[in-house]
Amino acid sequence: MNDVKVEQAVYLEIIQIRGEKPMNKMLKFGSTLLMTMMLAMMLAACTSPAEENETQPAQQEQSQGSEANNDETQKEEGKDSEADKTVYPLTVKDATGTEMTFEAAPAKVVSLSPSETEKLFALGLDEQIVGVSEVDDYPEAAKSKPKMGGYESDVEAIVASGADVVFTAAMNEDNINKLRDLDVKLFVNDPKTIAEVMDNIALVGEITDRKAQAKEITDQMQQELDMVKNAVKDVKEEDKKTVYVEFSPGWTVGSGTYLDEMLKLSNAINAAGEAEGWFEVSEENIIAANPDVILYSANVMDENNQSLDQLIQSRSGWDQIQAIQDGQLFKLDDNLISRPGPRVTQGLIEVAKAIYPDLMTP
Repeated sequence: MNDVKVEQAVYLEIIQIRGEKPMNKMLKFGSTLLMTMMLAMMLAACTSPAEENETQPAQQEQSQGSEANNDETQKEEGKDSEADKTVYPLTVKDATGTEMTFEAAPAKVVSLSPSETEKLFALGLDEQIVGVSEVDDYPEAAKSKPKMGGYESDVEAIVASGADVVFTAAMNEDNINKLRDLDVKLFVNDPKTIAEVMDNIALVGEITDRKAQAKEITDQMQQELDMVKNAVKDVKEEDKKTVYVEFSPGWTVGSGTYLDEMLKLSNAINAAGEAEGWFEVSEENIIAANPDVILYSANVMDENNQSLDQLIQSRSGWDQIQAIQDGQLFKLDDNLISRPGPRVTQGLIEVAKAIYPDLMTP
């Protein structure tokens, strides 16, 4: 019948254009209308139920495709899909086990440690960051942010900032209590492994309504992690290199730290791995371990203005160590190997390159 209506509309339009009287043409139109109706009925009879059923799924697919295209368009335009948005109020726990609730995305945030500052900038929170620590130096924009103290926090500045949340890496209990007694919403992070660093980035992203950005960061970190694992996976047990790491004059790392994990992920043995945590070097133990490779932090000097590699090589008896005899001492970017932030997997890549350069060559 739709075809009939179209035919009638066209017929009337022609009559108006030609100036002919509708009544004079009614008989002609009646004949035409009758033929059109008969043709429409014949076409309808020829249409099978199966063809009608095929039309519905096609329409559904087109509708679903439009929805998918809308999601893709949103991503291309930089808009988060509904699944990427944080649902508030959000209740979470920090590393101290303290539970806190966020009624909305924080409008003002403060960081009291370099690793947290790197996370916040990586999540795209430049405009929300109203304060950082005095030792923060990455990214470049962090240097121009208001300072909230160094190793000792500037409590007055933190309170005056009006921050909705203050992020920090592990700090002593007295400082934590001091800030919380002043009603500062202090969120403490203390990841011990690369996986925990990634989980922590996801959590901070959820708190700040940056879930999509957090996923992009952790996806990239996972790719870098997998790249190292695949490169060194075929190293045999008897061919594993022993590695000594010195990140500060006279200090090294044992088991239970992410630096120790970096060595394990690189399929190497930690020369100081029998002890736990961060501790002062036992020079005799390192000589006995006889590492094949020594890694040290770049741009770190001792009280006598000696670089770490000079200090290491000048120690009594260390000239017997294989790494020193073979010249296998490599400096690493302090920030990459000492900060549990979004660049920690880049640090892992540098560690693996220093230990197994042939395997890590693209």
